[in-house]
Amino acid sequence: MKKGLPILLIIVALIIAGAFSLDIRRTKTIDWEESFDEKSSKPYGISIFYKELAEVFEDYKIRTNYHQPSSYLSANSEDGYGEHVAKGSYVIIGNSDYLTDYSVDELIKFASNGNTLFISDYYFAEKIHDTLGINVSYVENLSKDSISELSFINKSLNDTKIDKNEGDNYFSRFDSINYTILGHTKTNEKRVNFIHVPFGDGSIYLHLQPKAFTNYHILKEDRYKYVESLISFLPNEDIYFDSYSKYQTAYDGDVEQESNLGWFLDQLAFRWAWYTAIIFGILFMIFNAKRRQRIIKIITPLQNTTVAFVKTISNLYFETKDYKNLIDKKITYFFEKVRTEYNLNTEVLNDEFITKLAAKAGKKKEDVKALINYIKLIQSKREYYEDNLVKLNKYIENFYA
Repeated sequence: MKKGLPILLIIVALIIAGAFSLDIRRTKTIDWEESFDEKSSKPYGISIFYKELAEVFEDYKIRTNYHQPSSYLSANSEDGYGEHVAKGSYVIIGNSDYLTDYSVDELIKFASNGNTLFISDYYFAEKIHDTLGINVSYVENLSKDSISELSFINKSLNDTKIDKNEGDNYFSRFDSINYTILGHTKTNEKRVNFIHVPFGDGSIYLHLQPKAFTNYHILKEDRYKYVESLISFLPNEDIYFDSYSKYQTAYDGDVEQESNLGWFLDQLAFRWAWYTAIIFGILFMIFNAKRRQRIIKIITPLQNTTVAFVKTISNLYFETKDYKNLIDKKITYFFEKVRTEYNLNTEVLNDEFITKLAAKAGKKKEDVKALINYIKLIQSKREYYEDNLVKLNKYIENFYA
C-alpha cells in the first residue's frame, strides 16, 4: 500500500488540476429565479434592499415577520397577547399570493387604524381586489430590448427603467376619484402601476413592479434612486417586513439556502476536488481495511510439569520405602475428594456411609464396601509393605474408573 501511495497522490493531483482548467473555460450559470428573498444575494433576491431599509429607517425598528399577517397582527394588537402593539408600515415585496382572506382582513384593519400597508407585486390576493375595487391586467412587452420605463407623477422623484421585462402589469380598474395615481409604467404606452388608496385613518400603497427592489436592478447604474423614491412614501415609523412566503417556500427548495459548502460547491473546480477527495478516501479505507498482518513470533507455551513433579515425589517415597507416608497421603486425598465432590462426612465409615457413597458415585455397593473395609484394615496396622500400597492403589483406581 505504501508503494502505491505516491501513484495515488499523482492521480488526485492530475484530477484536481483538470478540474481547475475546466473551471477556467466554464461559463457560470446565473440563477434568475424571482425569489424576492431578503436573505438571497442572487440577482432577483432583495438582500441589498433589506439591508438598506435598516439604514434608511435607522431610528426605527425593522421587524421581520415569518407568520401569516392574520396571526401576527391579531396577536400584536391592543387586545392581543403579543409583546407589543403593531404600529407603523407593513411591507410586502413579491409572492403575496399566499395571503388568506383573514390575513387581508387584518392588513386592511391594520391600515384603517392609522397605519400604512405597502405591497409591490404583479398581482394581489383576490380579497384585496374585491375590497378595494381594483383590477390588474397584463400587456406583453413588444419592444426589442424588453425594457419598460417606470416613472412618477411627481417629477421631483427619480424615474427608472426595468430590463429583461417580458411584459407589464397595470391597474385596468380603480376608483380614479378617491385613489391617487402615483406612478406609471411604459412600454408601448403609459399605464398606471402605482396608486395610493386612503383607507380609514391610514394608507394603502399598491405597486406592480417588484423587480425594482431586486439586487440586480438596485446595483445597475443609478436605479436605486427609484427605490428610494418609492419608500419615501412610507412614514417615519417602525417597519414590519413580510417574509412568510419566503420562509414557507424555503422548505420546497425554491429559495436560496445558505450552506457552509454552498459557495465551494458552486465552483466547478472545488466541487470536483471535494468529490475526488471523498471517492479516494473511500477507496483508501476499502483497500486499507485488509491490511497486511505483521509476523507474530511463535511463543512456546510453558510445559505443565505437575505430573513430572508428582512422579518425582512418588519415586522419592517409593525408593526410600516409606510406604506408610504414601499410604496415609493416598487415603487422605481420597477422603478429601469424597468430602468435596460428594459432600459426605468421612469421620464415621459405617454401612450408612458406604450406601450413600455408592449411590452418589454410581458404584456397586460391594466394590465400595471392599475399598472402605480395606482402608479400615490398613489403618489398623502398624507396619506397611509394598503389597499394601499396591493393593490400596488398585482399589482407589477401580473406584475412579
